[in-house]
Amino acid sequence: MTQKHLQLEMRGDVAVIRLARPAKRNALGDAQVLALRDMFENLPSGARAAVLHGEGDHFCAGLDLGELQERDASQGLHHSRMWHAALDRLQYGPVPVIAALHGAVVGGGLELASACHIRVADDSTFYALPEGSRGIFVGGGGAVRIPRLIGAARMTDMMLTGRVYNAQDGERIGLAQYLVPQGQAFDKALELATRVATNAPLTNYALMHALPRIAEQPADQGFFTEALMAAIAQSAPEAKGRVRDFLDGKAAKVQKS
Repeated sequence: MTQKHLQLEMRGDVAVIRLARPAKRNALGDAQVLALRDMFENLPSGARAAVLHGEGDHFCAGLDLGELQERDASQGLHHSRMWHAALDRLQYGPVPVIAALHGAVVGGGLELASACHIRVADDSTFYALPEGSRGIFVGGGGAVRIPRLIGAARMTDMMLTGRVYNAQDGERIGLAQYLVPQGQAFDKALELATRVATNAPLTNYALMHALPRIAEQPADQGFFTEALMAAIAQSAPEAKGRVRDFLDGKAAKVQKS
């Protein structure tokens, strides 16, 4: 599947999605945001996980400011909600998404990365939210997702001062879960996606859809939701088979890495 500036190929049961606008540092225009939404709504039926990465020297430098136009409040509201709907299809879509980060992960690019489930950065990665210095505000879900990763105080600092985090500090504060040498983010992301794709689909679904909601519920509601999800997951035939394999000594035991 190929659309302008956005490409998809299957590698086994992993959907590899590439932002293909390197001359613009993979900046996102409305067409690309809508194409991402459509792509995640129509992934091939065999996809069990996805990798999202950027062509060229950067993952994504954010909103294409060449498309920035004057909007009244109503138009701005609906434009932001369009981004929300698109990135929700990543976070709450059919498969886990692993982002391979390098170079600029800036503004809307960081909002896009924060909608993914796992983020792998290489040593060239840097993070910023320049909207504050440009007289605008994040509108692609960043005000919700990014504080969940790094806290509201750090995000406030990034927007007030224009602070840029390098790859090492970004991994330290939680913008990425993995940090690898330059040029290796995609390979690591694909390795993780291939492993994730072997999980029971219902378990992956629970981790994508139930866990974030449980984390925001009051404890008594969270415990109840967890119990319901655990009961549903363990009742699946695939889960029963995996447990039997473990009890029969056919499944690998956890080892220290």
